[in-house]
Amino acid sequence: MIDNNSPVSEEELHAYVDGELPIERREAIEAWLASHPDDSARVATWRAQAETIRARYGSIVNEPVPARIALDRIVRRRKYWAALAAAATIAAFLIGGTAGWLARAISAASAAAPTEMELFANEAMSAHRLYIGEVRHPIEVKAEEKHLLPWLSRRVGTVLRAPDLNAFDLKLLGGRLLPGVNSPAALFMYESGSGERVTIYVAKTSEPRTSFRYKVSETYGALRWSEAGYGWVVSGPDDKPRLKGIAMALYEQLDIRTPVPVPSRNSDSQLISRRGS
Repeated sequence: MIDNNSPVSEEELHAYVDGELPIERREAIEAWLASHPDDSARVATWRAQAETIRARYGSIVNEPVPARIALDRIVRRRKYWAALAAAATIAAFLIGGTAGWLARAISAASAAAPTEMELFANEAMSAHRLYIGEVRHPIEVKAEEKHLLPWLSRRVGTVLRAPDLNAFDLKLLGGRLLPGVNSPAALFMYESGSGERVTIYVAKTSEPRTSFRYKVSETYGALRWSEAGYGWVVSGPDDKPRLKGIAMALYEQLDIRTPVPVPSRNSDSQLISRRGS
């Protein structure tokens, strides 16, 4: 176990994010991250970047090199050339063929590039995976602190309300501010009596309105949608009916279909759900 006063190297943090850290070291690194929020935030950012790269370029890695630029084929067809001429021709074919292949691959990648809401969901799920495992610092501000919702509302740019999810045996633990895809994002965390954790992620988006979309990553599920220029993601264990029920309850309780003024800095009242008011 690593002493909390003994720094962890950046190489170890990268190995942890890439899944290349020896099993016996993971517990030590996780203990370090639990007590060092700055490093924990860096790890969250790296994971989000990795998700974006995999989503955009993952399919290209497995594509075979086109036969027309295979070196052995070029050599066989040009074997009667003199050594110098053959070398020059092979180089020309390789440069031209590779450029064309790369151009096609980049074009295909651009055509299949993830949408803003897909990137939005990736960010939300990365934050969910990182913070639900925290024991000492799962949230930045506790639910009972009166400034939680006014503070996050100011930073995100709209009035945020914490929905009542008692029907799902979920209690609000609190929330935190995160760097979103295009603007600051708020993350609310709920916990059930059995220790299950569900998060709600919200930030501005250029998508005015989208329907519910479900996404699965490893053992986690997420339901995303946008409304009135804001995107929402509910993340938790991979249980589509349960997450859909939570998302529907959130949508019904929050008056996100009508723009509302952002609270002033002097506001110290805790905002509540429409249903609970």
